[in-house]
Amino acid sequence: MTSLNRDCLSEHDRQVLESIFNPSQIGGEELLYNGEEELPDDLQDIAEPENSRILESKGLELEAIALTENGNLTDAIELFTKAIEIAPERPAPWNNRAQVYRYSGNESAALHDIEQALHLSKRSGRTGCRAFCQRGILRRKHEDIDGARSDFEKAAKLGSRFARTQLIELNPYAALCNQMLREVMKVK
Repeated sequence: MTSLNRDCLSEHDRQVLESIFNPSQIGGEELLYNGEEELPDDLQDIAEPENSRILESKGLELEAIALTENGNLTDAIELFTKAIEIAPERPAPWNNRAQVYRYSGNESAALHDIEQALHLSKRSGRTGCRAFCQRGILRRKHEDIDGARSDFEKAAKLGSRFARTQLIELNPYAALCNQMLREVMKVK
């Protein structure tokens, strides 16, 4: 069998091969879920009334996100908790606190908040999409492949590219095909 001369490939061909060999990488960058994925513009959360309680909750949530980005997870959890206490009907702070719990290794608390975010978001909108991704990650980590696949399918239908790449990775036929292609395409 002859080896593939990668120098004769166009940039498009290289990108296609990269997507086959590394389905979790897009454009050479590892696609990790951080909850900040760009989602379609028409994917909106349920409209929230603009009253002082909601605005205060949103303000605390933004402060908590900044704390999270700076690695101050304990204080971020406290602010997310206050945002939830002020407006417990808002799904976004539940989902965001779940993400911080996940980063902190408190998976049971994360799962509780994810379930609440899914309930409050009615399993739709940006928050529902992100909550499905988070739950899918936890399920995959604990080898609940069917549960993870189900969550990633729901998130993909809501517009998540991350979820689509996870579905590719979870597809046993795609994995086998990718393994066979790697063997065929090895440079000798």
